[in-house]
Amino acid sequence: MPPRHAELRPQTREETFLAQVRELESGGYRLLALRDKGALVAVAGFRIGARLAWGPYRYVDDLVTLPDKGSGGYGSALLGWLRTLAKEQGCRELHLDSGIQRQDLHRFYEREGMVKGGHHFFERLE
Repeated sequence: MPPRHAELRPQTREETFLAQVRELESGGYRLLALRDKGALVAVAGFRIGARLAWGPYRYVDDLVTLPDKGSGGYGSALLGWLRTLAKEQGCRELHLDSGIQRQDLHRFYEREGMVKGGHHFFERLE
């Protein structure tokens, strides 16, 4: 399981993680690993989507780094790669959601040029 994934996605169990990723891949999900000197330091899960409001867009499901690798430029590097690939694939926008408690990450995303575009609402149907 990628670094910190359990912290960010507590509903995901390590023993089923790979099967879940394989299922998502059938719908276009991709998982990118960033290594530094051979060691895994960050990962990004992403896909392309399309909506009437946005047209084609890149959606970043997950962007995580090892706790001791924060502020090392790895998140910026992944976002830069995702932007470039999205443009090459005809996407007009880059989107992601972040929990309201993650103020540190919100500042990072804003430094990276992203803007808060709205509020995401949900309802559990269990």
